[in-house]
Amino acid sequence: MKKITIKDIAMEAKVSISTVSFVLNDKGEKMNISKAVIKKVQDVAEKLHYRPNMIASSLRTGKTRSIGLIVEDISNQFFSDLARVIEDEAKKLGYRVFYCSTGNDDERSAELIQSLLQANVDGFIITPTEKLEKSIDHLIKLKMPVVLIDRYFPGQNVSHVVMDNYEEAFSATEYFIKHGHDNIAFINNTSGMIQMQLREKGYVDAMKAAGYYNESLMLHLDYHSTEDSKIEAIVRFFEKNPMINAVLFAANYMGLAGLQAFRKMGLKIPEDLSIISFDDHYSFKLHTPSISVIEQPIDAIAVKAVDLLMGQMRNDTDFVIEKVLQKGKLVLRESV
Repeated sequence: MKKITIKDIAMEAKVSISTVSFVLNDKGEKMNISKAVIKKVQDVAEKLHYRPNMIASSLRTGKTRSIGLIVEDISNQFFSDLARVIEDEAKKLGYRVFYCSTGNDDERSAELIQSLLQANVDGFIITPTEKLEKSIDHLIKLKMPVVLIDRYFPGQNVSHVVMDNYEEAFSATEYFIKHGHDNIAFINNTSGMIQMQLREKGYVDAMKAAGYYNESLMLHLDYHSTEDSKIEAIVRFFEKNPMINAVLFAANYMGLAGLQAFRKMGLKIPEDLSIISFDDHYSFKLHTPSISVIEQPIDAIAVKAVDLLMGQMRNDTDFVIEKVLQKGKLVLRESV
C-alpha cells in the first residue's frame, strides 16, 4: 500500500505543498490561511488516511507532537477518567500523550519531569505533588508550556484548571446541616495540598456558620499508609466519637476505606450515618445503599487544560496565564 505524503494531499486539495505543511503543523492561521482552506486540507488528509512521519517531523521542527501528563495515581478512577478525556482531546489535535503516576512522591515527580523533558515532549499537564513547585518553576524558566490540573501553588504564576473545592465542600456540609445533621465529621489526608486545604476550609466555615464546629470531628489520614491502616484509623476515630451522624470524605479512596470501616463496625447507612465523598467511583454507584458524591467536572477540566496548553504551544511568547475554577456537582444518592 502506497504511503500517503503531503504532496498527495496538496494534489487532491488543489493547494500548494507549503500550504498543506503549514496546516498539518498547526500554523495555518498564523500564516493567514483561510479557515475554509484549513478545513479542506484537514478533510483531505483524513480521507486519504494520512499518517505523518513523526521522526522526520521532530527533526525538522524540533517538535514531537506529544504531551507529558503527570497525575497522582492513574489507577484512581478520577485520574484515569481525566487522562482518558485529555488523551481523546489531544488525539483530535494530532498529539500523543505520555502519562505517568507519581504516587504522590515528590522525588519521583521531579524525576518524571526530567524524563519527559529528555523525551522532548512539547508541553506538560501536571497534577503536582506537595513539593513540586521548584520543578515547575524550572519548566517555566525553560519556557516549556505547562498547565496544572486538580491542584496548584497559590503564589505561582502558571495556568491551572481546578474545581471550586471550597464552594463544593461548603455546600455539601451545608446540605448535611439543612437535613438535620449537627455532628458532622470531615476526613482528609495529611498532604497539605491546596485542594485539600480548600475542601477542609469549606467544611470548617460551614460548620462555624451553623455554630457546630468541633475540631475533634476532623481526622487526617497519612496518604502513604496502607488501606488497612486507613480503615483501622477510621474505626478508632468513630469509636471515639459515637455521636457523629454524618461524614464528608475529602477524596474517594478515603470514602472507600470508610465504607469498609463502617461495615466492620456494623453501622447502617443512612440510618446511623450519612455519607458524602469527593470524587465519584464505580463502587459508590454499586454500593447498597449508593453513595452521594461531589462530582468533579472531569470533561470540562480536561478540555480546558488541553485548550490552554495548545494556546501556549502555538504562541509561546504571547499567551495569557489563566487560573480557571470549574463548578462541581453534588450528586445525591441513597447515603444521605
